[in-house]
Amino acid sequence: MIELTLAEIAHIVNGRLVGGDSTTIVSGLTDTDSRLITSGDIFVAKPGEETDGHLFVAAAVERGAALAIVDHEVLGANGASLAAPQIVVKDTVVALGALATEVVARVRSLGKLRVVGITGSNGKTTTKNLIAAMCERVGTTVSPRDSFNNEVGAPLTMLKVTNATEFLVLELGASGIGHISRLTAMVHPDIAVVLMVGLAHAGEFGGVDATVKAKGELIEALHSDGIAILNADDSRVMGMRTKAPGDVLTFGLTSSANVRASDIEASLAGTRFMMHLPDEEAVAVQFKVLGEHHVMNALAAAAVGRSLGFETALIVEALESVERAEHWRMELMGGNGVTVINDAYNASPDSMAAALKTLVLVAGPHNRTIAVLGEMAELGEFSGEEHDRIALLVVRLNINELVVVGAGARRLHISAMNEGSWDGESKYFETQDEAYAYLSGLLAEGDIVLVKSSNAGNLRFLGDRIGEMYA
Repeated sequence: MIELTLAEIAHIVNGRLVGGDSTTIVSGLTDTDSRLITSGDIFVAKPGEETDGHLFVAAAVERGAALAIVDHEVLGANGASLAAPQIVVKDTVVALGALATEVVARVRSLGKLRVVGITGSNGKTTTKNLIAAMCERVGTTVSPRDSFNNEVGAPLTMLKVTNATEFLVLELGASGIGHISRLTAMVHPDIAVVLMVGLAHAGEFGGVDATVKAKGELIEALHSDGIAILNADDSRVMGMRTKAPGDVLTFGLTSSANVRASDIEASLAGTRFMMHLPDEEAVAVQFKVLGEHHVMNALAAAAVGRSLGFETALIVEALESVERAEHWRMELMGGNGVTVINDAYNASPDSMAAALKTLVLVAGPHNRTIAVLGEMAELGEFSGEEHDRIALLVVRLNINELVVVGAGARRLHISAMNEGSWDGESKYFETQDEAYAYLSGLLAEGDIVLVKSSNAGNLRFLGDRIGEMYA
């Protein structure tokens, strides 16, 4: 973060300074988790679903916080004042956004900061990592940790910028209409990427049409000199073309895409493809990120690189340097003859189908394929039919064994068993421990295991346990 005085921060967030010298300078904001506070940081006391950040202000100060932003003054033991100053505001999350807006605006005024915003139902984190890998080769780059993409995570990322920052790469998530608009108003992106519109979080949005509208807010946020980068293979995304105030660059597998891939070959070593950029000969890319579906994320990143004026060689080098999408995203684990693909950070019908197809695609004639699946959450009224559809896909792909874990996913097991072509190849377990015990006795050399669920299903930890068993 850039240096600001306590007086400046109080003015920016429309707050009241309590204690401290108004001329004191602070320049750090790491997290809203008091356990991650380091010396000199600002601590924002965010109200949460299960607890309240105000309960941890004293702990943050003990860890070295130089300032706390609160919605009421917090006192220490016996009503004593805390050692660090506080700025009292009406809403700490709104204050966090206001501070991010001002910091980005000040850095932007220097004339060299470029902002890339990414949204979509799937693939945001992978694409963010690929774009950041490109930008880091050219200049100082800020990008989110993990999937920091909401009203708290996105401003925290924005606040990492300094006067030396040249590229700010942001994931922009939403669970309703207006959420992305609020985030884009803080940064005014130069490049906007929409990856796809699927059923992920459709239950929260209230349907696919609402999802389209919400994701389209990123395109509407562009200025006339901004560039919209759209998925040519997704008709819903391409419908946003009319919202773009400036240039549009498309990516995809279709021949009409400006940036496209051909001759795709997938294996456990990654995916090899030929990349076609505008007005250039096709170039070979050996993409280490597992899963043919991640080629689309690579193409989106390449389109961003081209929009930023990067050389083709740099784009290819960056794509080939990234070895995994992210922890728990198509992450290869295991050993001693057993391969585990841990992709259980999140799951939507689209990403579940893509992962299952990858499992089959990378398996050889002597490999047994095992899918360990949990619930796909936040699908609302679509939940039942989408779990049925995935169960049918498992059967049609002729995956050797299905292991379903958790009550929320039980319909997967029932629907698979109802397919007449199966006879006992699907197993259901209420708990991860039961599933782990079963898999411990089942797995053998040559097996390839996919572990996939929504974050709420927590199967990523089961994937870790299985992977570590054979490491």
